[in-house]
Amino acid sequence: MKNDANWRTSSYSGTENCVEFSDNYPDQVRVRDTKDRGRGILDFSPESWSEFVGYSRREAI
Repeated sequence: MKNDANWRTSSYSGTENCVEFSDNYPDQVRVRDTKDRGRGILDFSPESWSEFVGYSRREAI
C-alpha cells in the first residue's frame, strides 16, 4: 500500500464536505472522503480520473 500520498482538495471546495485526491503516482489517482479519511480509499486510473473531472467541469457550466 502506498503511504506517501500527497492529499489535496479542489480549489473550488468552499467547505469540508468534499473529497481529497492524490495524483502523485503515475499509475493511479487515490480519492477519499474528507469527513471520514479512515473509512477507505478509492483508486482510479489517471485516464478514468481525467474523464471524470472533464465531465464534472462540463456539467458545472
